[in-house]
Amino acid sequence: MTLLQVICIAVVEGVTEFLPVSSTGHMIIAQKLLGVDGHPDLVAAFTVNIQFGAILSVVVLYWRRFLQGWLFYRQLLIAFFPAAAAGCLFGAWVDRLLDNVIVVAVALLLGGVLMLFVDKWLFNRLRENQALDGKRALQIGCFQCVAMIPGVSRSMATIVGGMISGLSRKNAAEFSFFLAVPTMAAASGYTLLKIITEPGLVAELSKNLMILLIGNAVAFVVALAAVRLFIRFLTRHGFRVFGYYRIALGLAILAFCLCRR
Repeated sequence: MTLLQVICIAVVEGVTEFLPVSSTGHMIIAQKLLGVDGHPDLVAAFTVNIQFGAILSVVVLYWRRFLQGWLFYRQLLIAFFPAAAAGCLFGAWVDRLLDNVIVVAVALLLGGVLMLFVDKWLFNRLRENQALDGKRALQIGCFQCVAMIPGVSRSMATIVGGMISGLSRKNAAEFSFFLAVPTMAAASGYTLLKIITEPGLVAELSKNLMILLIGNAVAFVVALAAVRLFIRFLTRHGFRVFGYYRIALGLAILAFCLCRR
């Protein structure tokens, strides 16, 4: 991967990580458009690890919330557990999907249709704004498992899960951001561990380490701005715009793939 490719993909990641449009799906599309070449395992590791840079922006922006005490971390741990278990069981299968643009397109399309109706379906619950407890945290964590499929969007799945459990849009979005920290830290650690166990890939990683660090830094800076903008937009306007965007992008990708055959 070239430095320009990495910067472009990092910008895409920073903008889309917290939007309900699937940052992984957008990075896969960007990699195809930019002609990214390299060992599949290294490219997959880059796709996962660069997300950690964007996620760190949450720690900086909400650092006071991370000092709340044990109850906050207990809820994060409960919500994190389902994805951790699913990752151990289906990690290899998910890795194979990371290079499949058709899967991304279909997930974007179906998710977009769902998002057109989310606000209407959850209208009464939007006014509940229940307090987050262990049961609701577990429910959100179960929704996060669906986002293992590229194109689904971890943000969308967890925010919708939070709203279904009775949280407001704002509180559901913020908990989705917090939950991303342990989730992406674990995913990044897992992909790096797989590379370390293969001597041939370790050498390749060492040569590209600086590029990976630059990508994380760019994603971090871009995400700092994107987080606040998304919270403000979601609170005022809901999911509908994102639904139309996902449908349009999904259809465009499918049409492009069909034309190439």
